[in-house]
Amino acid sequence: METEGMLVQSIYYGRIGSEATERLLERFGRDGSFLLRDSETVHGAFCLCVRRAPFVHTYRLMHSTDGWCLQDSRTRPQRFRTLETLIENYRRATVSVGGVAPLTDPLDKTQLPHIVGQEFVYMEMSSTEATSGAEEDDRDT
Repeated sequence: METEGMLVQSIYYGRIGSEATERLLERFGRDGSFLLRDSETVHGAFCLCVRRAPFVHTYRLMHSTDGWCLQDSRTRPQRFRTLETLIENYRRATVSVGGVAPLTDPLDKTQLPHIVGQEFVYMEMSSTEATSGAEEDDRDT
């Protein structure tokens, strides 16, 4: 991730799950808000998650020797040298390209309120007790 540009570094949330991603985008995003996270099921892949009410759409980004591409079984994938160029390509599109919801607002993790950092601590813990505490904290805010 260090070799990627500032955009990717600011929207990369690491190993957060799909439920945590949906909560973040619902709470702090708007239509077109997007972030990048590790895939929960495919090692080395990323998920580009985009809010388009009432849903959060998730697109898997895969890497090969040819570069990065959006995994899509309907079309032949377009390859990009970096994640940054892939994301910027879809951001520049004024309409949905290849079925991807428009990317308008990067959900920059450095711009979120401090409480979000506390929620990540709870979400990354594996015990059930810690997870239920995060949900209780979330309701209090």
